[in-house]
Amino acid sequence: MASVNKVILVGNCGRDPEIRYLPSGQAVANVSVATTSRRKDRNSGETVEDTQWHRVTFYDRLAEIAGEYVKKGRPIYVEGRLKYGKYTDQSGVEKNTVDIIATELQLLGGREGMGGPGADEGGYAPRAAAPARAASPSRPAPASKPAPASTGFDDMDDDIPF
Repeated sequence: MASVNKVILVGNCGRDPEIRYLPSGQAVANVSVATTSRRKDRNSGETVEDTQWHRVTFYDRLAEIAGEYVKKGRPIYVEGRLKYGKYTDQSGVEKNTVDIIATELQLLGGREGMGGPGADEGGYAPRAAAPARAASPSRPAPASKPAPASTGFDDMDDDIPF
């Protein structure tokens, strides 16, 4: 029987990514992502917020992209899988860990302050997946075509993001 281990998170980064390189040269980036749920308390009627923190690990090219574009406070979309582990802390107590090994990353929100190599004219580097695909640095301009007959959509913005 087949099984599925898949996580989808949409949340805000709690800190800038920490990037390191393994002896093999493989890039690894770690970031924490906060997700918040809201509910109404039955007794008091007040809105109660519950924030969960998730440890996310990116590898290879996806780690390099995360290191360049992901910043503290920015909203991101992450897809990946759960990985459970254990470690012993300094006082000898065994602790459990849950990490999300990311396989896909999409930056959300505005474009301000996101410039850099691989970014489009607005400074935004769109979606990356593992194996990571960076946005092409420039696209050739389409050949000019004769103006079509008026369709009633002439006043609409042509900057569709997809």
